[in-house]
Amino acid sequence: MAELTGGEARALYAENPVILLPLGSYEDQGVHAPMGDFLHAERISELIAQQATENGVRTVVAPVLPFGGNDFFGSMPGGIALSPATFATVTRDMLNCLLRHNLTRLVIMNGHSGNVQSIQAVTQEIYRDKGILVPSLYLWHAAHRLLPQVLGPDRARLSAGHGADPLTSIALNLFPHLVRTDMIPSPSAAPEVIGLPVSGFASVSFEGIDIAIPVESDEIAPEGIFGGDARLSSAETGAALVGQLVDIGASFVQHFASQRQSRAKS
Repeated sequence: MAELTGGEARALYAENPVILLPLGSYEDQGVHAPMGDFLHAERISELIAQQATENGVRTVVAPVLPFGGNDFFGSMPGGIALSPATFATVTRDMLNCLLRHNLTRLVIMNGHSGNVQSIQAVTQEIYRDKGILVPSLYLWHAAHRLLPQVLGPDRARLSAGHGADPLTSIALNLFPHLVRTDMIPSPSAAPEVIGLPVSGFASVSFEGIDIAIPVESDEIAPEGIFGGDARLSSAETGAALVGQLVDIGASFVQHFASQRQSRAKS
């Protein structure tokens, strides 16, 4: 969308094309990986739009919102995040600017877990008030689901985690020049907090259940990696994941474009 002229935009938007809105984050993704994972969400959105357009559904990509909601890695230097309230406001404003001109075929391509709740709240509000349904595809959740198909369940369990797969493999495929493979560390032992093993960025395990804990991410993952071995990541795995994400995304765009929006029936 950013490359269209005003005249081209007027002509195209009169046709109500599908518009993909890539959202990401700018935070620590490991000592070896680019902090701007919004780059991945943007590029995958572009590939989806290209394939959907080639398949007959004109699709364009909105400028990416590079800053995510929540501040999971605020303790790591250099990151920039929005508060959940600010992120929700910006997302709402972006959507309403498009809806104002009857651009109603909108799909969010989300690349950050901290965005999920705000996206749901904003799109629920729009659906309730305007009757317009804006779906959201959480790209990395989908990639996690696809990873065992690509690597097999056992290897996927070893490679999956923050700062590892799927994002490191996706980065190696899309932006290999930005990945410092020479800096990928060996996995470190899971730390303990209050004498209990850490089970996530904000939880510990106690008798088989997770207990939420308000600790900083650098206490749990000082190198930005948690739960996975980034040494197992590869450009080949990334290519397989990107290919499947693009196929699924383009197929969904085609399905979505073929539907008349209406409220769910009970």
